[in-house]
Amino acid sequence: MKLKFPFLLFFLLLFVHLPFIPETAKALSPVQEEKLIQQIEILKQEVFVLKSLLLNLQSQEKISARAYLAVNLSDNSVVLGKNQNQPYSIASVTKLMSALIAVENIDKGRTITLTEQMLKPLGQSPALFPGLAISAENLIKAALIQSANDAPEALAYFLGKEKFLVLMNRKAKELNMANTVFYDVSGLNPANRSNAADIAKLISYIYKNHPEILSITRDNNFWLPDQTGKMVKFYNVNNFYPVPEFIGGKTGYLAEARQTLASVFNVSGKPIAIVILYSNNRQADAFSILKQLGY
Repeated sequence: MKLKFPFLLFFLLLFVHLPFIPETAKALSPVQEEKLIQQIEILKQEVFVLKSLLLNLQSQEKISARAYLAVNLSDNSVVLGKNQNQPYSIASVTKLMSALIAVENIDKGRTITLTEQMLKPLGQSPALFPGLAISAENLIKAALIQSANDAPEALAYFLGKEKFLVLMNRKAKELNMANTVFYDVSGLNPANRSNAADIAKLISYIYKNHPEILSITRDNNFWLPDQTGKMVKFYNVNNFYPVPEFIGGKTGYLAEARQTLASVFNVSGKPIAIVILYSNNRQADAFSILKQLGY
């Protein structure tokens, strides 16, 4: 397959060959030094993401996922699939439904004050703390970009946790996701289960009705201040965000679910939804599927 991401090589070489700061350079102030260290950490993360993409792009391994599906969202035709009706735990792919319920039921500008109860789930950010008054929109971004578990929890508590879960399961029924059930809003509960066919319906609905949700998942420049006022970066956990053909989506991981993915790519001008469940390497699997589609 012809390498279609030359920009990855360009940036990787650029980062690797960044010149060292000479010892004779003017001494930095503590604030400048802290900012420089922060930028270096960001560059390291970018290099890691690019290396991961290149490595998995070149992988020759067979698809490891127990279930996967590729659907052309232009006409909802299935172009590739395996065990697409077999349910599995879906992990943080759950947050696509959480974000959808939030978008359709909470004004994005509405301010939510965080409490200790909201911040109990694992996977929280130092920029989300008790007493913080934050917009629903920024909580949705935190949930989708860095997969912060307390962000959808806060949204659910604001609306009423039981009500929020009812809305999630009701929406699944409305979308004919017959093999889908949600027991929490973050995906930490392995009892959140679905199959590839159902998740494809969800991401198709989002793509056609709320594309802003997918746009958020391409963002890798989202920051919020912590309790000291220091700006904290929310790192995008979907490593496909640098790829121009990536339209948007969500990834997830639990020991019971392995690696999961639900994303949309522009393949030869067509929006292709790819759903991967119970995978050992979702990134390599996604590239393998894209290769089979002639990408």
